[in-house]
Amino acid sequence: MLEGFEDRYAEVNGTRLHYVIGGEGEPLILMDGFPRTWHGLHKIMTPLAEHFRVIAVDYRGQGESDKPEGGYDKKTMAKDVYELVRGLGHEQVNIAGGDIGAMVAYSFAANYPHATKKLALWEGAPFSQMFQDFAKPFPGPGDLNLWIYPLSQVEGLPAKLLAGRFRHVIDWSAEHLALHPERISEESRAIYAQAGRRGR
Repeated sequence: MLEGFEDRYAEVNGTRLHYVIGGEGEPLILMDGFPRTWHGLHKIMTPLAEHFRVIAVDYRGQGESDKPEGGYDKKTMAKDVYELVRGLGHEQVNIAGGDIGAMVAYSFAANYPHATKKLALWEGAPFSQMFQDFAKPFPGPGDLNLWIYPLSQVEGLPAKLLAGRFRHVIDWSAEHLALHPERISEESRAIYAQAGRRGR
């Protein structure tokens, strides 16, 4: 665990969320993308904690949070985070997210504008037809291959195919999708693989 931070869990919206919290100041919710967990933000959390009360959330389906059968629409996931925010006693928060975390953060801001002070997004945006065209199941030669998105839409199959093999997804993603794969340490890869083994 990062110095100055602690692991916590909360029962919200019918599911159990894991989050890591530390620092002082205005609350700042952070959410990273799949298949990463809160750990994907660990290098920025300590500097941010000098100015903010940092709350790095594993949304439902990610990391140590519950993996319920349903509720993965972004409005429901945003409600999870909203209930967490309210449970922590905050009326308004800064919220930031990347990739899937960006989609949840955007939905939070759209559905709870009164609870959103500032919003920051990276590596993603709400799903649109443009994204669906971009993440097509059979990309052409030289196209970016985002096969994990269409595979994830097949009910029940990904968990069976990836059982005990999630480290391959982590390594492939790092080598083919990361701008600097060498910066994704062995420790980080092992943490993400372990989170994937817990199921989604």
